[in-house]
Amino acid sequence: MSRINKNVLLALLTLTSSAFLLFQLYYYKHYLSAKNGTGSSKSKGNRIGFDSTQWRAVKKFITLTSSQNAPVFLIDPWILELISKNLEQVKNASQGSASDCRFLCAPRDFTAFALQYHLWKSEDGWFRIAENMGFQCLKIESKDPRLDGIDSLSGTAIPLHYVCKLATHAIHLVVFHERSGNYLWHGHLRLKGHMDRKFVPFRKLQFGRYPGAFDRPELQQVTIDGLDVLIPKDPGHFLEEVPHSRFIECRYKEARAFLQQYLDDNTVDAMAFRKRAKELLQLAAKTLKELGVPFWLSSGTCLGWYRQCSIIPYSKDVDLGIFIQDYKPDIILAFQNAGLPLKHKFGKVEDSLELSFQGKDDVKLDIFFFYEETDHMWNGGTQAKTGKKFKYLFPKFTLCWTEFVDMKVHVPCETVDYIEANYGKTWKIPVQTWDWKSSPPNVQPNGIWPISEWDEVIQLY
Repeated sequence: MSRINKNVLLALLTLTSSAFLLFQLYYYKHYLSAKNGTGSSKSKGNRIGFDSTQWRAVKKFITLTSSQNAPVFLIDPWILELISKNLEQVKNASQGSASDCRFLCAPRDFTAFALQYHLWKSEDGWFRIAENMGFQCLKIESKDPRLDGIDSLSGTAIPLHYVCKLATHAIHLVVFHERSGNYLWHGHLRLKGHMDRKFVPFRKLQFGRYPGAFDRPELQQVTIDGLDVLIPKDPGHFLEEVPHSRFIECRYKEARAFLQQYLDDNTVDAMAFRKRAKELLQLAAKTLKELGVPFWLSSGTCLGWYRQCSIIPYSKDVDLGIFIQDYKPDIILAFQNAGLPLKHKFGKVEDSLELSFQGKDDVKLDIFFFYEETDHMWNGGTQAKTGKKFKYLFPKFTLCWTEFVDMKVHVPCETVDYIEANYGKTWKIPVQTWDWKSSPPNVQPNGIWPISEWDEVIQLY
């Protein structure tokens, strides 16, 4: 009997302990975790293990922009990266209901959207409506750089960024403006003296440290965490653009001063050359884009852009630079198929490669391939009749976008260093007599091609 009582007592104790454990788990799940903001809820945006502050701010922002027909789309790199990795799943989810909050419930300070300003018809009253919905908004504007070249219009202000805060989360609305080269541009986010620098942690913003340029994206609607948003149809391509989007403007003020001092050449021949050079540059850009080969304005073409925002009329050619690692074997055939026959080929891929193509009316296209060393970059030159080699040294540089002859093209970000290497400190003074073998301050002898290699490294057509 004593043994039976002991077994019964043991069973009762086990049952009691199990019940107490279940009670503890229930209490934690429904009370303590809810108190800490990590519990479950029937409302979207308050999923297990997530912070719903961002979701609520984004939802309210989408409601606001939809009511105002504001053409906005999501450009937040962190969210687009998640979407890009799960794009097919996101597309399929667009047709069903949302499950766990995977994209908009992280504890983050900002969510970034873009506004296509040229498509926005109802800016008036936007701030007032946003404030009525609980947002605190800051508007950053500056003069329109597209009008800097027009004296009577320069100084016209345009919106560049909106920062709208709801509780502890902010929406960064980057204003994209349409530019002549069929691309989108956003400006630098500069806070004016009277603005509250503690309004949000501005240093954490992913857009606005400098102006940026992007290809015009095709958009698609998806549903993420139960909210319908527009995103770039190819989010991977947009994400690739972000770290390389820096844009530098042509120096219109300095260009006007230069042309007042030295007078612009508006003769018939000069205007005809500029037209042909522009067409040649556009054709070259189209050809290289189809090949997937990045390039930048180099030599005299780069100097003309930086010094006078135009093509130098006495240069007689178009100069481009390409990193040798971007060389493709079918580049010559591609240009020939575009109607630009090869004029000469000097050097080889391993050393001092240079290509020249013949455009219309004796305007030629010169492509210089750049090689990278530990502390500098260089491109080569070859004298056809002697086989002498030359090397042109440049400090290391990165690439930025700019607008030139109605095109979005690359130039060296460190433009002054690049130009001074090639033309010296007196680059602001026009020089019409130029010897490519001796005039550049960065040129140095680089030996002579062995006669046995001449057939390969000196090809004239």
